[in-house]
Amino acid sequence: MGAGVVGPPPQVQHWPGTDVGESRRCWVLVERVEAKWISAFAEVFQLCGVEPGDICAVLSETQSRPINVQLSELALQSLGAKVFHVTLTTPAQSAPVPVRSTGASDAVAGLEPVVRALSSSTLVADCTVEGLLHAPELPAILGDGARVLMVSNEHPELLERLTPDPGLEAKVKLGTKRLKEAAEMRVTSAAGTDLTIDVSKAPAGSSWGYTSRPGSIAHWPGGLCLCFPSAGSVNGTLVMDSGDVNLTFKRYLESPIELTIVDDFITDIAGDGLDARLMASYFEAWGDREAYAVSHVGWGMNPAARWDALTMYDKSQVNGTELRAFAGNFLYSTGANEVAGRHTLGHFDLPMRGCTVALDGEPVVVDGVLQGDLA
Repeated sequence: MGAGVVGPPPQVQHWPGTDVGESRRCWVLVERVEAKWISAFAEVFQLCGVEPGDICAVLSETQSRPINVQLSELALQSLGAKVFHVTLTTPAQSAPVPVRSTGASDAVAGLEPVVRALSSSTLVADCTVEGLLHAPELPAILGDGARVLMVSNEHPELLERLTPDPGLEAKVKLGTKRLKEAAEMRVTSAAGTDLTIDVSKAPAGSSWGYTSRPGSIAHWPGGLCLCFPSAGSVNGTLVMDSGDVNLTFKRYLESPIELTIVDDFITDIAGDGLDARLMASYFEAWGDREAYAVSHVGWGMNPAARWDALTMYDKSQVNGTELRAFAGNFLYSTGANEVAGRHTLGHFDLPMRGCTVALDGEPVVVDGVLQGDLA
């Protein structure tokens, strides 16, 4: 061993049964306050229009990621905001299976004093585990002009890497405009997907990672265009191929799954591998037909987001928001859809590569690549 070398760096762990040449590296991401992360959070809050003297709430629950709560407080204070905390008790588990990444936090639990405190704020830094996007209290929180930034339940290293690019806003808005104006979305792929979606009555939305408009909500990371189809709008075949992602499981597929969809509902799940069996088992466990129905559909717009990012994090460190947004993915989601009058906690987010997405016959994504002025 050369002079000054005392062994492997502390981040490297050698697994039993291997020698040094065959060792696997386990890089540990430490959750501590870093100046660079305060700066990243402050930059995003500035994009949200936070100014000195603004009253800002940091909303969290007992199972929130503490580092993101701390960073939100410190960043807001660095901008001169007046900060207060609302910390809730994470509710007891009510679902028959684990619930992940629904965007429908039940932590507020209808508590009127909490709603009043949040709605009277300039900005709410939402650090709840699931987020307020589909929470029943959200309209009341936004009603008095508060704006909400969902800080996704990610490790701050990921949030730092995906600090929003203001240049993305115009492209996401353009994609959303085209989606709002369209009557039909058709999705096809070489793997066998052939899906037709009536979007003529589907409210469209988007996020580019921040919001400065009173009475609005955004999530960080951002960068996608999506809509919520009305009842009976989705029909066809959806084929998830090897390498596509089941974000509820935080798992890359190793074998194809073919889903038959009739009037919004998955009526058949076909596939020879473990992936299909896991999906079928999770659906069945809910005992709720509405869990099989479409929630929202759309495509990713963020060129900084990476499809391969899940390989770099332990499951406890990542929420998967990045993979919803990577540029050119087609995102199909099942579960709650207020537009169609369906409510369930059962939820899948399924980003797919290599799809072609056309609006009224005009492609916006071809074989997984954004087209024209959306690229």
